[in-house]
Amino acid sequence: MSKGLRLSEKWFNRGLWTIAIVFASFLIGLGGTIIGDLPHVTRDYRLDDFIQQPAAGELRDALKQAQQSRTDLNEQAHQAQIRLDTANNDYNTAYASFNNWLATRSATEQASQDEALIQRTQALDSLKQQQRQRLAEVDALSQQQDQAEQAQQALQDKLAVLEQAAQKKLDQQWRHQEIQVFLYRLMLTLPLLMIAAWLFAKKRKTAYWPFVWGFILFALFAFFVELVPYLPSYGGYVRYLVGIVLTVVIGRQAIIALNAYLEKQKLAEQLPDAQRRVELSYDIALARLAKQLCPGCERQVDLKDASIDFCPHCGIGLHDHCTQCQARKSAFAKFCHRCGCAAPQASAS
Repeated sequence: MSKGLRLSEKWFNRGLWTIAIVFASFLIGLGGTIIGDLPHVTRDYRLDDFIQQPAAGELRDALKQAQQSRTDLNEQAHQAQIRLDTANNDYNTAYASFNNWLATRSATEQASQDEALIQRTQALDSLKQQQRQRLAEVDALSQQQDQAEQAQQALQDKLAVLEQAAQKKLDQQWRHQEIQVFLYRLMLTLPLLMIAAWLFAKKRKTAYWPFVWGFILFALFAFFVELVPYLPSYGGYVRYLVGIVLTVVIGRQAIIALNAYLEKQKLAEQLPDAQRRVELSYDIALARLAKQLCPGCERQVDLKDASIDFCPHCGIGLHDHCTQCQARKSAFAKFCHRCGCAAPQASAS
């Protein structure tokens, strides 16, 4: 349609669309400020808000003590293992030295070494006794570690039962809060959408259309940004069902509008040629002609073919001749392009 407008009119339209967008941006900013200043209906709930007290606190304190006890036992077991390794090394070294000394004594068979044999044997037995003690110490600590681990696991199981029950309550509260937030935003957004729909139906072609379209853009922003992201999901069921319902409603309206348009076109094509041209908007006719379309039925027509004066689809006149100079011209032109004479329908209007 813009091809049929005057140059200044095109620039004015662009400026008015800029005003519409700026107006919408200010409305969006105002709406965001109002929503930000309204009382908060949500709260940041946590698991501790629903868990059973004081049982959970006592279990957590016991768990901390059990963890500390296991840490201490692990450190003791580590030190005991080091002492056991040292005792093993001392015994192995002494045992190897005793075997070497015993082999030497067997070769010399000196009776004076009997006392030394007794001493070495006693020292080796003492090291063996220390080795057993260290091993028993490691085994005892290992048993204590197993008991501490079982005790900690039992405490964790009891706490897990309380946390699972609290998690169910927390999930319910989150779902309730999700619905509450959606309804709260719906109460703000729904009136805007209703006003925008009324403005679109009644006021979009008035002189104040930039403000109308600015408000419509604002309402659409509020719908898609302030409302849709807060639509409860429930695993996707709600959003898919809402999408299906909206698609059916919009599709049904589109089908009704299409059938109404086709019926209107069918009735219009039965009217006399002159009446149809008069009822057509001049700018709309020029825009359709610029796209090589028939202004009456909007079907494709080869307007460059000099032999075509009437639409082969609906029969409306596309070209005629000037009453003064007989030049072939567009039937929708208000003046002859050759002599400037006014067309009959232009002078009548």
